Amino acid sequence: MNPDDIATAITDALVQGGAKWLVSTIVAFLPALWTMTLVLHLGRPYVLRTLRRLGLRFGADVWWMSYLLMRDAVLLITFALSWVFFMPNVVQSSDLPITGPIAALFLLLALAVKISRRVDDDVTAFRVATAFLVIGATLYYIPQVFAIEATGQASLAGFASAFTSSSHPTAALWILWLSFAGVVAVGAMLAARVVQNAERTMNHPVSTPRPRAPHAPAPAGDDD
Repeated sequence: MNPDDIATAITDALVQGGAKWLVSTIVAFLPALWTMTLVLHLGRPYVLRTLRRLGLRFGADVWWMSYLLMRDAVLLITFALSWVFFMPNVVQSSDLPITGPIAALFLLLALAVKISRRVDDDVTAFRVATAFLVIGATLYYIPQVFAIEATGQASLAGFASAFTSSSHPTAALWILWLSFAGVVAVGAMLAARVVQNAERTMNHPVSTPRPRAPHAPAPAGDDD
């Protein structure tokens, strides 16, 4: 081999190895993000109880807005990193949870409910978003823990093989494309709603509503 061939081989090895390391890191870190998403979403009653104890209006505003920003930001980051499950070559060649694309779809559905409905004021919308998040987290946790992270367990060998994308590339691709179709459908619905709201706002401009005091938000989801 001449020096150019050696340099090319080294570069390809570094690029491919780096790509696999990045994918593995994202997949391994997603359970933490899913956990944070669920904790922040289900921790709303605790936030409201703390909010009612704050006597200073500014402190209550900062507490409530910080909670909303963290909750929705973590959800968006989790969905953005879950996009790795919609890359066909990665899904076929890497050991990924085979239901990862479906989990990402349910995460997007929860996000769509938050965008289209007032989840913090509507108890039905809150329950629907919670159901989507719990289903999506379950579809990610189970194959990740009992298949991807349990390859050394002989008793889970069958389960690990069934729920690993590289073991069943054809089924994994079918799940990927069906989930991607669902993502496109949800994205189109959200885009249409955004355009509709933008047209309504331009045709009928309104003044900025005065923010509601966060001391007594609607008790959606506060079962205590």
